[in-house]
Amino acid sequence: MLHAMTPEEVHRETPTLITETLALVEADATHREVEQALLAAGWTPCGAGDWAIALRSPDGTTAARISPFDPTGPYTAALYREATHTRQVPVLFAHRRLTGGGDLQLMEWLRPVPMQEAIAFHQAIKSRAPEVTDLVEVITRIHTRALEELPWCGPLDDNPSNVMRGADNRLVVADLFYADGPNLYATALKDPDLVATRIPEPERRYLTEIPLAASGPWDPIEQAALRTALATADSRNTST
Repeated sequence: MLHAMTPEEVHRETPTLITETLALVEADATHREVEQALLAAGWTPCGAGDWAIALRSPDGTTAARISPFDPTGPYTAALYREATHTRQVPVLFAHRRLTGGGDLQLMEWLRPVPMQEAIAFHQAIKSRAPEVTDLVEVITRIHTRALEELPWCGPLDDNPSNVMRGADNRLVVADLFYADGPNLYATALKDPDLVATRIPEPERRYLTEIPLAASGPWDPIEQAALRTALATADSRNTST
């Protein structure tokens, strides 16, 4: 059984792994190519959500979160970096944007916690409890920026599964920021020109490939209709 490492120990143990992993990721890699490269290197599937899949490193210390389309990825990475001092967010080893709007995060391996414990942590954040004051300050600052800069940015995600235990058994919160998927995808079907205008094609090329492991599965006919609607809107924008 792996011993519980402190964040400092994790940082010391993983540089070679992270360097070797990033060397597998080409500058223009898509989410598909990253997944294939990591699987070939011995990483194993360990979960999937609506927006991303997760792989675990061969030594068990690191998780790779791979998303085909995640506009909030850079904001989540900023939260993990800027709130490092609180020790209430995951240790982030690396973050890469992927071709087509995807996102790769390499972070410490996290474990689930009982639901009531997770709910209590979310409630502490919501009520700005003293023990999370510094964390809330960073969350608020970055989320405010995301709301200003990103179309269809959602509110904070209080899903209990987002609260987990880090390598040293401390509680951390992950994936607080997300795109308002139901609104975004409904708009893409009803008014594809609006989505095509507000989110450039290179940043949403794989918009229909998110896993939807919790909310799905997607109807293939609806997926195809969405791709066609956006491709048609892109053609109109290109010709004008």
